[in-house]
Amino acid sequence: MISVFHEVSHECSRVTTKRYSTSFSSAIKLLHRDIQGPIYDIYGFVRFADEIVDTFHDHDKSQLLADFKLETYASIQRGISLNPILQSFQRTVNKYHIDLALIEAFFKSMEFDLDKAKYDASGYAEYIYGSAEVVGLMCLYVFCDGDQSQYETLRPGAQSLGAAFQKVNFLRDVKADYQQLNRVYFPGVDFNAFTNEMKNNIEDDIANDFDNAYHAILRLPLKSRFGVYLAYKYYLSLFKKIRAVKPQRILEERIRINNYHKAWVAAKALVRTQLNML
Repeated sequence: MISVFHEVSHECSRVTTKRYSTSFSSAIKLLHRDIQGPIYDIYGFVRFADEIVDTFHDHDKSQLLADFKLETYASIQRGISLNPILQSFQRTVNKYHIDLALIEAFFKSMEFDLDKAKYDASGYAEYIYGSAEVVGLMCLYVFCDGDQSQYETLRPGAQSLGAAFQKVNFLRDVKADYQQLNRVYFPGVDFNAFTNEMKNNIEDDIANDFDNAYHAILRLPLKSRFGVYLAYKYYLSLFKKIRAVKPQRILEERIRINNYHKAWVAAKALVRTQLNML
């Protein structure tokens, strides 16, 4: 039965999300059951593409990404794929009529990661849009479920949230990106002479993204609001921890939030939601 194939494909996306990101997986579980599946499907897709450019160093990453891109579009057009990650993704794209321009922008940013090591201001903005903002917009298609007016209203906030998440990731992963992959995403930053001023400028920009995102979260449909709010709070907690450390420390270690702290953040977010204090 094809329903079994659909279930197995979706399960691959769910397991992928759970194995790669416990924080996102926890937040997705707090979305309404109707929309959990599609968000897993989107995350599984973007995770696999990101994995190609970040870790498959012993293989032809350029060819693998090109093949993955071709199969993505083919699966969307055909309405089926034998790759379970793409099978679940194409079903979500077709069900919610996700704009293919978002997928194209995403692949463009992934292609940048194949050989681009440094960014100017415009390149940085383009990379952030394609690697993170469009992911938030894909999810927003699911949250709005066909309400185009609501989508357009919430679009700027969704982009800000995606941008905030990605920029926090960049700060958290500086050691790996710079020392192992030789990537510097932040324009005008020299990690050989990383100063407090440089770090503060980056963090002020991220704080602005978080502020813009917060106001949009409050207007999300109820089915998605708490799950997105929790993801926001997870990343905001990580950001605050990064902001409190000296520049040299993020060059030496990957700053993390332990499971106890994550549980505390989740409990506090739940209480605030129940008391209508968001």
